[in-house]
Amino acid sequence: MPEKKTESHMPEPVEITGGAAAEEPLDGAAVSVEIPAGRTEFEQLKAERDQLLDRLARLQAEFENARKRGERERQEFREYATGNVVEQFLPVLDNFELALKSSGSAQQLRHGVELIVQEMDEILRKLHVKPIPAVGEAFDPRMHEALGAVDRDDMPDQHVAEEIRRGYQMRERLLRPALVRVAHNPNQKSE
Repeated sequence: MPEKKTESHMPEPVEITGGAAAEEPLDGAAVSVEIPAGRTEFEQLKAERDQLLDRLARLQAEFENARKRGERERQEFREYATGNVVEQFLPVLDNFELALKSSGSAQQLRHGVELIVQEMDEILRKLHVKPIPAVGEAFDPRMHEALGAVDRDDMPDQHVAEEIRRGYQMRERLLRPALVRVAHNPNQKSE
């Protein structure tokens, strides 16, 4: 009985000799592979690899140091900015302490507190902090937080009737919403 030969689709092994170019078939195309001839070329490649690994390690260390330095600088800036704000409020604190130590009448104490509030409003204005308009304004859930509704015939429906706590924003950023009660006018239908 004749022997059947099976064809293999595996490429034939290629003998590689030092310093020679070996060709290996790959999808019908010949590819040339250069193999280092001696120990000196191997040592050169090893030294080059070691230099690249050392350079990579140095770059990673520099990156980590830059990241830490940036984080430290951001923290220092936050502390500096906070210190500047606190420094502006220290006179207000001094005035509150003076008001508590005074022995004036209730009317004089009230007038003193009103002056302190004006001083605080001025500091906030310099910091670009402004109160959110509330009473009489249309209810805006982005700026107002409703605590409830009150029946009011004298106000348009879904407008702020009362302000419980003032809200503030710094430039366009909401710091805290105004706590409000919203008018419900049964005689008017909201659109």
